[in-house]
Amino acid sequence: MQNTAVPVLERPDRTRPEILRALSLWTPHHILIAVVAAVGVGVLIGISSVLIPNPLFGRDIPPVWWNYPVWILTSIFSGMLIATYVSPGEPDAQEDPPDPGDQRSGRMGVAGGMLAWFAVGCPVCNKLALLALGYSGALTWFAPVQPYLALGGLVLTGVALIWRLRGQVSCPVPTRTGDRN
Repeated sequence: MQNTAVPVLERPDRTRPEILRALSLWTPHHILIAVVAAVGVGVLIGISSVLIPNPLFGRDIPPVWWNYPVWILTSIFSGMLIATYVSPGEPDAQEDPPDPGDQRSGRMGVAGGMLAWFAVGCPVCNKLALLALGYSGALTWFAPVQPYLALGGLVLTGVALIWRLRGQVSCPVPTRTGDRN
């Protein structure tokens, strides 16, 4: 018998219902974690990239219009992604071994957040770009690449979130309700 299972990300016809079902199963605790994590990620990226004006960091080049939507969407996606790692039931004394899919989606989420951070930051304030390219090189080469970094960051974080939400429906974590002896 041949295995005809289609990988999770290649079934676009089932994405929306599974995501909505997964979100409908969230508890108020999940929502609270998502909101707190989104605000935390937003503040972290916003302060370090000076999208939130602050005395700690400076920005030589003003933000462009697309920096704000990328920043906000990255914060929301990241907060929701972090909330998918919260167990729906009581903490279990026996920990299961880490799932490679969890590790993959976690890495994708972190990579997406880092790409978004590089994308919304000042091109000449980024020490890596400044060291590698110099001031004029950062403006000439790095600044035009930033929208693509933003798109890549949003795609990675969004795919990681979809992956995790779909996994919550197709591979739900069992809850312990009263099976204590």
